[in-house]
Amino acid sequence: MSLSVAIFAVSCVLMILSVLFKPQVKIFGVNFDLYWIIVSIGALLFIITGQAELTSVVDGLIADSAINPIKILVLFISMTLLSIFLDELGFFSYLASVVLKRAKTAQLRLFLYLYLTVSVLTVFTSNDIIILSFTPFICFFSKSAGISPVPYLAAEFIAANTWSMALIIGNPTNIYLAGSYGIGFYEYFKVMFLPTVASGTVAFFVLYVVFRKRLSAPIRPSYTEVKIKDRTLLTVGILHLAVCTFFLAIGYYINVEMWLVSLLAVLSLFVCVCGVSFFRKRNPVELWHCLKRAPWQLIPFVLSMFVMILALSEKGFTAEISKLLGNGNVVFKYGISSFFSANIINNIPMSVLFCEVVETLNGIDKVAAIYATVIGSNIGAFLTPIGALAGIMWTSILKEHKIKFGYAEFIKIGTIVSVPTILAAFSVLALEL
Repeated sequence: MSLSVAIFAVSCVLMILSVLFKPQVKIFGVNFDLYWIIVSIGALLFIITGQAELTSVVDGLIADSAINPIKILVLFISMTLLSIFLDELGFFSYLASVVLKRAKTAQLRLFLYLYLTVSVLTVFTSNDIIILSFTPFICFFSKSAGISPVPYLAAEFIAANTWSMALIIGNPTNIYLAGSYGIGFYEYFKVMFLPTVASGTVAFFVLYVVFRKRLSAPIRPSYTEVKIKDRTLLTVGILHLAVCTFFLAIGYYINVEMWLVSLLAVLSLFVCVCGVSFFRKRNPVELWHCLKRAPWQLIPFVLSMFVMILALSEKGFTAEISKLLGNGNVVFKYGISSFFSANIINNIPMSVLFCEVVETLNGIDKVAAIYATVIGSNIGAFLTPIGALAGIMWTSILKEHKIKFGYAEFIKIGTIVSVPTILAAFSVLALEL
């Protein structure tokens, strides 16, 4: 087992170092994210050294079970494509411009409107997409309005990674953890609604206390008119997202798996958009842009982590972690440990690891540990930039726009906000269960 642990540990350390110091590498003139390449090499070493049996890996990938990582990836990629399509049509930028106009010259009002807008959109789409869509808009607006972007960037990032807990589709970690234990869409929402509201409310008020002085200065009016690129296609996109969300909610009752619902939704969207484009005699450029922007790197990343965690589990490593955590008070034990673990190995690898650790529990403890880990994987994202892929993407966008938001400031704000926020979520979850 020592060799397996060593390979896994080295892979995680190198992945973190790559995110901090060398995010990308150029191969044959094309830039590739380095984090998934490192993890893929780690998984390959597991197989080459005999730490992972190839037959066990194949069986795990084709297994007809909720823990099948391919099903989970199909669900996440499909939901992401639906959201990216709306973004390509300018939907999120349009909503942001409407919010700015309503705020007028009051920063506090703008702060509140932005937090609410990001929170609502994150619930029904994905935290990653909202961060990718809203961050550039905030950077442009703050520069033209002559105000500090820090309060708004912090509010956007924290809102997106708190309210993403509400629905199972809000974060790939939700999908993996809940899906692995057969937790349905409505069952998940019923449990996670109150912890999300509690933590989201606490997060807002802590953010207000932290930034209230900066928000007292007036805004220099500077609004950019944003128009919807194609209202017909936008209607098609919104209808597909709405119908998909509806069937995700009732899928458990009609015995249809979530990955199949989302896959059919995105295939239907592509067919409809191609049909509209055919009659208009134009190329469906939005679809090509969607495919180009989709997070395909998650596929080798998640599959590689699955291979390593599966091997570690078979060798008893995850059982040892479970013994260390013990039974009783699992909400706080698993919640806090997953919160910090996400900031050591990133929240997706953490979720894969903890999914196996939780397997050793029984009854209500297993359910409580899963939901606590979901909370840890989401809120853990705003403690450090490496806590989630959303943080990695967010920091890279800020560098492109030459916005100064250093790691030290990120950790300072993240610590102040995350502690009361996560305690609120755990307390409400503990009371529920």
